[in-house]
Amino acid sequence: MNWLIASPILIPLSTAALCALAWSHVRLQRVISLTGAVALVLAASFLLSAVTSQGIQVVQMSNWPAPFGITLVADHLAAVMVLIAAVMALAVAVYSLGDIDPVRERGGFHPVFHALMIGVCGSFITGDLFNMYVWFEAMLISSFVLLSLGGTKEQIDGAVKYVGLNLIATAAFLLAVALLYGMVGTLNMADMAVRLREVDAPATVTTVAVLFIIAFGMKAAVFPLFFWLPASYHTPAVAVQAIFAGLLTKVGVYALLRTFTLIFVHDVGFTHGLMLWIAGLTMVSGVIGSLAVTDLRRAFSWQVVAHIGYMVMGIALYTPLAIMGAIFYLVHDIVVKTNLFLGAGLARKLTGSTELKSMGGLFKAAPLLAVVMFVPLASLAGFPPLSGFWSKLVLLQASLQAEAYWIAAISLIVGLLTMWLVGRIWAEMVLKPNPQGDIPGTAAIGGLKRAAMVAPLVVLSAITVIIGLNAQPVMAIAQAASAELLNPAPYIEAVLGARP
Repeated sequence: MNWLIASPILIPLSTAALCALAWSHVRLQRVISLTGAVALVLAASFLLSAVTSQGIQVVQMSNWPAPFGITLVADHLAAVMVLIAAVMALAVAVYSLGDIDPVRERGGFHPVFHALMIGVCGSFITGDLFNMYVWFEAMLISSFVLLSLGGTKEQIDGAVKYVGLNLIATAAFLLAVALLYGMVGTLNMADMAVRLREVDAPATVTTVAVLFIIAFGMKAAVFPLFFWLPASYHTPAVAVQAIFAGLLTKVGVYALLRTFTLIFVHDVGFTHGLMLWIAGLTMVSGVIGSLAVTDLRRAFSWQVVAHIGYMVMGIALYTPLAIMGAIFYLVHDIVVKTNLFLGAGLARKLTGSTELKSMGGLFKAAPLLAVVMFVPLASLAGFPPLSGFWSKLVLLQASLQAEAYWIAAISLIVGLLTMWLVGRIWAEMVLKPNPQGDIPGTAAIGGLKRAAMVAPLVVLSAITVIIGLNAQPVMAIAQAASAELLNPAPYIEAVLGARP
């Protein structure tokens, strides 16, 4: 079982290494990349199955006992995040066969893409706060390379903004870890949760907690730390945009969810109250930004920000229903955002633009693409019975139960404005004729490339519909994850070997 827990790191590591060894053989890299992505999905599925049937899975690397060695932990939250990340990686790996040009492929897209997945999956299953920092650094380096591939002026400008602001977040994270280590003398998160209860310095602990909110909040792109995202996410290749939008900010949300249910629960009134205000401002800022732009990719980038607010809202409310809603929203949003960016890329290939006023005629030229794109757009707006409806409904119920009526009102208003945005996108892109006349359909792309770009859209849209029509299995996993987070004793026992 030890290999299974480590497989979300070992598989992308091996895939990246093999792709690097096949540097001069692009076709071989493609085969290795797809094989590694499939293997990661299978391993993640087995890992979630093991957690569901056997409970929390733990491995102590090199047989060093916790808290002295490196610990990998898979509970329901970590396992489902690894699985959904693996599915997105497979979808993007397939899509990249039709999207990534030879220059970017020869520049190392495939090995760097899987190196990014090492950081993503490592962040989810680490039980050590310093190692979470290490995986964040792996993501930062890989994402910078992916942003820069192609070398256009727009890409370099976006990459510099992205890396500059994320380095500030990284520095804040490292400082926060150092301060926390100075107080408790451990880096193991389960051990921190136990030792922090004995620290008689509540003001100092709260200060460190706020520093973590800043560090993880910048990674998650919350208000007012989100400006790097809409300035950079629209610049790289579509496959890169999609994996960034689907996963990278969600790692920041995951880190907030993990640390502010396991470690920082000493002053919930202040820390979680602060996050609730941040959530509301993030939602409002994101939706206003998306309405203010006319470029489809920029609008979707701002929507990434807006919907991060919903997830942080669930964390901040800190009730079983709210945490369950935040986890369900994470799963839903990862699928939808990845799909939206992939669809926008294919639409641009047909229309030649991402400016809404230049993207008309899509339904006439490519009716299948229009139908497939309707699903994530409708889910983004929260139309029933799609996954976005259930995720918003659960968080709305949680806010009303907690008597946080103001955040409930904000979530409803932002939802209505998102519906307006979706209506505008649909009218401009699909219903109106293209100002340049008829546009080519997907048949003009070519057989293999067309299949590679359309198939992931169809599959991800199907996942969104399935989750919407049969939400109970995902809700059950989210509920189990919520119960584990709000009662961390089994997690601590699994890691340390004794009840706290």
